Formats: sequence, C-alpha cells, structure tokens
Amino acid sequence: MRLVLYLLASVLIAGCASLPDVHPWLRSADAHKTPTIVGSRGPLTPDRAAAVLARLRANGAPDLLARHIAIEEEVAGRPLTVGNSAMLLRDGPASYAAMFEAIEGARDHVNLEFYIIEGEEVGQHFSDVLLRKAAEGVSVNLMYDSVGSSGTPGEYFDRLRAGGVMVLEYNPVNPLKARRGWRVNNRDHRKVVIADGRIAFTGGINISDVYSSGSTPGTASSGGSRFSGSASGGLNLGSRPSAGSRKLGWRDTNVRVQGPAVEQLQRLFLDTWEAQGGETLPQKNWFPGGKREGDHPVRIIASGPGDAVPSIYIALLSAIAQAEKSVHITMAYFVPDPQTIDLLKEVAARGVDVTLVLPSYTDFWAVFHAGRSHYAELLAAGVKIYERQEALLHAKTIVVDGVWSTVGSSNFDWRSFLHNEELNAVILGWDFGRQMEAMFEDDLRGSVRIEQEEWARRPMNVRMKEWVGRMWEYWL
Repeated sequence: MRLVLYLLASVLIAGCASLPDVHPWLRSADAHKTPTIVGSRGPLTPDRAAAVLARLRANGAPDLLARHIAIEEEVAGRPLTVGNSAMLLRDGPASYAAMFEAIEGARDHVNLEFYIIEGEEVGQHFSDVLLRKAAEGVSVNLMYDSVGSSGTPGEYFDRLRAGGVMVLEYNPVNPLKARRGWRVNNRDHRKVVIADGRIAFTGGINISDVYSSGSTPGTASSGGSRFSGSASGGLNLGSRPSAGSRKLGWRDTNVRVQGPAVEQLQRLFLDTWEAQGGETLPQKNWFPGGKREGDHPVRIIASGPGDAVPSIYIALLSAIAQAEKSVHITMAYFVPDPQTIDLLKEVAARGVDVTLVLPSYTDFWAVFHAGRSHYAELLAAGVKIYERQEALLHAKTIVVDGVWSTVGSSNFDWRSFLHNEELNAVILGWDFGRQMEAMFEDDLRGSVRIEQEEWARRPMNVRMKEWVGRMWEYWL
C-alpha cells in the first residue's frame, strides 16, 4: 500500500521535467581540445594528458575518444582520472565477497549508499559487519532510499543506529519526516561502498537475498515455440518467470575501483549526505590520496533531479552517437525516449552493430512491457534485440567500440535520467573493454534473439500490456 500511495503522489505532485536536445552537445564537441586528466599526484600537464589519449588510440581506437571525451568532461563536471585499477564483478556472490572484504579491512571510515537494503540473510550479515566495524571505532555512515527499502522493518535500521552507525533515510515518503522539503518523486538509486577513501564499489547490486545464488548463463533453446512463456528457452510473453524459475538468481554487475577516481565517489556521497540534511559527520580522513593503483582511466558521472543538465543521459547518448563499430547494451529497464530511439536507429543505419540484451521477465511488469512496445520500430531499423533467459537481468552496462565502457546504476528510462540520483563509472581502454565484451558474449549465449517477423505475430493481449505500459512510461 505504501508503494501504491507513493506512485500516486509522484504523478500528482511532481512536475513534468523534460530531457534536453542532445544534438547541440554533439555539434559543439571540440575533438582537438586536450581534456583535463588527473593522476594520483594531481592534474597532468597537457603533454602528458595527450600522451594518455595517444596510448588509448594505439590499438586503433576510433575517434570516439577524441570527440566524446570533450562532451563527457563538460557535462560531468569532473576530470578523467588515471592511475586507477578497475575490477569487473559479475553478480552478487563475487560483489559481496569483495565488498565485505573491503569493509572488514577499513580502519578509518566506511560510507555506504543503497537504493534497496533488505533485512534477510544477506542484509543481516551486512548489518553485523557494519556494527562490528562501528564497535571498533570506524566511522560507518549509511544512506538508504525510503521507497527502495520500504519493505525493511524500521527495527533493522534502529539496531544499526543503536550500535553506532550513522543512518540517513533519503527523501522519506512520510512528509512528517522530511528534512528539507518533501520531494516524493526524487529517489536515490545509487549503490556505493567506499572504504577508507581508497577502495570503492558501484554498479547495480543492492543488499538483497535475490543476489545470493548468482546467475548461471543458459543456452537459449532454438526449437519449440518462442511464445511458450518459458524462462528456460523461448520468448516469455509475460512479465514473470515460470513457476519453476522463480528461485533463479539475478544477473547484475558491479565494479571495484582503486585510485584517484575514488575521490569523486567520496565527494558525491558527502555532498548528497549534506544535501539531505544528515547529521554532521565526524572529521575523518575522507581524501587520503595515494599511489598509482593501475592503468585504467576512469571518470565518475552522476546526475540527480536537481541538476540543470542530466549528465548521464547526455554522456550515454554522446558515446553511442560517436560509435564506429559497435554499441553493446545490457540493460535491466529499457524504456527509451524518442531521441534515444532515433539515435539507435541512426547508428544502426550506418552499419554499426547495435545489439541490446534485455530481460525476458522482470520484477516490474509495467516497465517490462513499456520497453517492449518499442521493439518493432528498433527491429525494423536493424537494431538487434536479445532477451536474457534463466536469470532476472538487473545489470546496467554499455560498451562502445570495445574501448568505452560504463557500469552503473542508471537504467535507460525517464526515471533514471530525470527523477533519480544515479551514478555511473566510465572506464576507458581495451583491457577493460575486452572483459566487458566477454561478459556481453556470455549473456548473448544465455539469450533468445527477437526476430522481427515473429515479434509481429505476438498476441493481442501482449500488445495491450505494451499499450498500457507505454502510457505510463514517463513515470515508471
């Protein structure tokens, strides 16, 4: 009931913000401008910055880097950083193991920000670790979203507070608890862990038991009816897995970062905490600096409902627009606006391999069917669409031309771009790009391709669900 009231309030109270025209940004890009690049010892000289880009192009990287990085720097408001290590983490078990290890190793502070924190087995282990660190004298600061964590008993967070963890509820749904205005439609969808200002994690993974088992790549069946509704082969025309598949894990992605990029994540956390009116945090070594950790150039791009420019939206569309070879998107919630649809069609029309891996079922039927309502137009333009089987797809990743990669919390939908606090890590380079492409290929092997002719024969009841979902796509 609480979530139903929230959705109604969102529609009645929130204004209809709009997405900007991205084309002026694309036209204004200065491909000859040397970007600002920061290393572990501060900003690089123009010559050293140019050398970093030259190394990235050495293996035949397309002009994407020169044209797009100028736009990305302008909209992100943060420099590209070098000297980072970036480790790709697939699914819950690998991500939890790495996150808990970093939290356990913290000696000064741990800052955490999640959309969903559930209080079952994973959530209990999470709280036990945080309480243990707080008892050791480590500053532990936790921010969670009021709507995303609405199903978690208040006693869960009370226990953390009683144990010395500083807890902040982002934009409480209850107006009586609002600290700085009641903006019920604005949500914190980020997932961040920062340990001692040196190690950070971000991506799509929340604190929930649904991630416990991980996901196992399946082999999509090539025989039988694709309208069977089965999650283990064939096209599912419903929005939920079959009864035998309900216990399958969630397919998601996180990234572990060390190096100068962690400072950008830290500043975002501290700024959001302050903007939400959280208690004054103790003086800690928030920005310890440090040595070079690796060879990955990384930039953190964030956006929120108060921003004049939706940075993530423009950055993602710019990267896609500059593609020369491939655009590979794995996306949990895909409800594109008209400009995104037109851009994907234009890029596919000039011979770029535009391939989407999307869910075959979901935890939110309206988003699922709203996204599918755009399939026919995209398929007709040559965009390839696959639906992931045998796991609930929750990842939000993109790799362009094998050299520009992003892992984050932002979906391709109106809500992520206009109404949510979102955060994406952008990692440049062939090494990380190869890992992203390998993961994408694994997902393709566990997916069914949507064929244009078959899709045109889908039943009327499915089309009706798409029509209803399309009506509400701005608010989903």
